[in-house]
Amino acid sequence: MDTSRDIRDFLATRRAKITPEQAGLPVFGNGKRRVPGLRREEVALLAGVSIDYYVRLERGRLAGASEEVLDALCRASSSTTPNAPTWTSHPCSPPRLPPR
Repeated sequence: MDTSRDIRDFLATRRAKITPEQAGLPVFGNGKRRVPGLRREEVALLAGVSIDYYVRLERGRLAGASEEVLDALCRASSSTTPNAPTWTSHPCSPPRLPPR
């Protein structure tokens, strides 16, 4: 199992499945996009993280990412699904560490 690839695929496919209208974001211009779904900037905005940080996570570099941030990304990219899974329930999520 390639966790980096799983994470990249998970975030990219979720981002592609939701439109700006579904996420409650304004649509500018004629509404046509080169790629379906949300832009990386829009997911970062909805999740409350910087664009650079989101791009790093989408590339599979999770070092230092908290479960709260990953759950926020799941919620942001699943805003049309009321009972969207959280990151910790996703199969490619890393195992939880016991509290210190």
